[in-house]
Amino acid sequence: MTAPPFFSFGFGVGTQNSKGEWLEVFYPQPLLAPAVSLVDTVAQVLDYQGGNQVVAFGTDKVEALVNALKEAGEVAQSELVASFADSKRPLVATFIEEDTDPKEVAEVYLKLHLLSHRLVKPHGANLNGMFGALPNVAWTNQGAIDLEELPQRQLQARLNGEALSVDCVDKFPKMVDYVVPAGTRIADTARVRLGAYLGAGTTIMHEGFVNFNAGTEGPGMIEGRISAGVFVGKGSDLGGGCSTMGTLSGGGNIIISVGDECLIGANAGIGIPLGDRCIVEAGLYITAGSKVNVLDDNRELVEVARARDLAGKDDLLFRRNSQNGAIECLTNKSAIELNEALHANN
Repeated sequence: MTAPPFFSFGFGVGTQNSKGEWLEVFYPQPLLAPAVSLVDTVAQVLDYQGGNQVVAFGTDKVEALVNALKEAGEVAQSELVASFADSKRPLVATFIEEDTDPKEVAEVYLKLHLLSHRLVKPHGANLNGMFGALPNVAWTNQGAIDLEELPQRQLQARLNGEALSVDCVDKFPKMVDYVVPAGTRIADTARVRLGAYLGAGTTIMHEGFVNFNAGTEGPGMIEGRISAGVFVGKGSDLGGGCSTMGTLSGGGNIIISVGDECLIGANAGIGIPLGDRCIVEAGLYITAGSKVNVLDDNRELVEVARARDLAGKDDLLFRRNSQNGAIECLTNKSAIELNEALHANN
């Protein structure tokens, strides 16, 4: 078997509803571009025939997999599978031969794990159509529960004298129940979804939010919203209550990003990509169609441009004229430097 340019594999343990449909899958050691020998070894034991495939297996296959993986020299994977021997949850091996639109719950979860494990960056995996594949799930202190089965589970918990707490109802779980990236701080873990990419040195404060397929290069201080599809460069800060317009919140086909060493002020927002060392004044929201007065170093008007024409340019300061309310853009003369002590998360 020849591995294509993008190929992912993972052994997982998950949750199914009473119909045998997957609700979620946890992959302790997801792999990007695994060795061909590993895939061939697993394929022989589980009768994998190629393509993108989700193969459920029982504990009766564990010993054969462990022995085959040991013979192939795949020590880490053999030890992982050995830990599955007494699993009370269904087991799965997910093969992604080509990075096509995901069709299965287990396939989506593997790609989300790749992101949160920092194996791929946002936009580094095809997630088109994933919402159609993911079920809406009740996330509880007893795990994922199918919404149709939730009332009976709530009743049964009461009859058993147990507490069943529903934390949220969503297609996505919180990231830290699956992955806790090294060198990060997250004040409110419910505000970071699985599939977020958090680089080392990232701090997410209580009001910060990071969606799936989005995140930070790190280090950075995030007190605002990083919407789906948005990636924030190293050394950048998002002030309290600020917003980035993602592909699901109005950005459309424009991929919004924030360059290195930028600052988006409190309650500000952007609907255009920012280059490096840019500042957006607190309270100022810039959309692609915003009219911007471009000033020279003498604060003289050079032109009136649409914000989209300034997208991705470095060293810009966006502000609101306090007298006439016009949006102005001029050269940013001050570099943004993070407080190293605040971002020392190791």
